[in-house]
Amino acid sequence: MYTVKDVAKKLEVSEHTIRFWAKSGFFPFVKRNNNNIRLFEEKDLEWVRIVKCLRSVGIDNKSIKRYIELCIKGDSTIKERYDIIKKTKEKAQEQMSELENQLNLLNFKENYYVELIKNNSKDTWNPMNKN
Repeated sequence: MYTVKDVAKKLEVSEHTIRFWAKSGFFPFVKRNNNNIRLFEEKDLEWVRIVKCLRSVGIDNKSIKRYIELCIKGDSTIKERYDIIKKTKEKAQEQMSELENQLNLLNFKENYYVELIKNNSKDTWNPMNKN
């Protein structure tokens, strides 16, 4: 059994976030002990992992809640869950492409600055150096 603190550490999510997600109904089977402390079982960690994944891509809480409700309904919802995962994957791929573009620009600028420093050159791309 894992406490919120354990889960947060294990899955690299803040305790506050885990509690917020729990209050949002994202972990429907998490039990509480006599002291009202949430206790996660190993299978509950899978719920946390998928919620973390969906949130990191930017999926809104309402859509995550829908996905969880579909999971609870069972196998009759596999097609709808597949559609959600497929759309989420496409969104993640778009984000990765944008991040690759940003990384390419940063790599270019880094190399540009290395050359300026190495050659003690003036930054001709800086608008402040334009006449």
